Amino acid sequence: MSDVELTQVREAHKFDEAALAEYMQTHVEGFDGPLSIKQFEGGQSNPTFQLITPNQTYVMRKQPPGELLPSAHQVDREFKVMAALWDTPVPVPEMYCLCEDTSIIGTKFYIMEMVEGRLFTETRLPSCSKSERNAIYLDLARVLAELHNVDPLAVGLGEFGRPGNYYERQIGRWSKQYVASKTEEIEAMDNLMEWLPKNIPTDAGSVIVHGDYRLGNVLIHPTEPKIVAVLDWELSTLGDGLADLGYLCQDYHGDAYDDEGLAGADYEALGIPTEAGFVAEYCKHAGRDGIDNWPFYLIYNMFRSAGIIQGVYKRGLDGNASSEKALEYVDAARLRSERGWAMVNDN
Repeated sequence: MSDVELTQVREAHKFDEAALAEYMQTHVEGFDGPLSIKQFEGGQSNPTFQLITPNQTYVMRKQPPGELLPSAHQVDREFKVMAALWDTPVPVPEMYCLCEDTSIIGTKFYIMEMVEGRLFTETRLPSCSKSERNAIYLDLARVLAELHNVDPLAVGLGEFGRPGNYYERQIGRWSKQYVASKTEEIEAMDNLMEWLPKNIPTDAGSVIVHGDYRLGNVLIHPTEPKIVAVLDWELSTLGDGLADLGYLCQDYHGDAYDDEGLAGADYEALGIPTEAGFVAEYCKHAGRDGIDNWPFYLIYNMFRSAGIIQGVYKRGLDGNASSEKALEYVDAARLRSERGWAMVNDN
């Protein structure tokens, strides 16, 4: 993968490498050592490692060390959903093994194929041509629709989400996690936690949702403008596909974490579709006529993103985040929730 930073294994994330090699010898078909290990910089939630052998390179995702928030860092869910999607039109790496025995390296982990591809973290794709940008964004919309077109029952994921209203569960979950990792009073978050449960759409769907679907979580083919792998499935569940779409379209509304985002961009000059164009492309592939009450999906996602990023910042303060960047998010939850609350008042 290009544009991916690899480092030595960080002190807080060190584990018994000999025990891992011994486990792989038994559980990964074709594994042959010696094994050397590097850590990917980034991946704020579950630490990710490159496992290098003379014949093959693998990727391992594991839970972080330390006390974990309830229902967070579910590497077993990531493994299960990618294994289920392997034979669908959704591009995912091949899964090799899941280890739920924490005595091997101290946490649960799984090992998967290393997919060759390009990782882009800047939403305006400065290193790409206008036509490449257009093709990548249209493929981002298409692949998301392909995911939502998969029948969960047909791929063995009928029990992948809890019964009941998806948004009620999610709003409750992220409210609790935000409160558990709160470091200051944020009035906009309090307002959103009160407003959202009263404004839930009645017709929420039940499809496989990714939960963190964005440009930075897909790999692009080494030479072509198309997606070869969708990564980071930790937040996946059964729910409303429009939640995924609204999450991605936040980029059109400012306050991106590490990036200038797409708000105010010259879409025509860049070749990037407008928000309306992107949503239309998704609807075309998803077989939808359109979307009612579109602002709700953006507001909900701004609240949810604020809750997630607050957790990342708190882990940074506590010293067990997956990346040194966590402490840079000191104002991110406030900015994102204030943007969401402003959108409530604008609509």
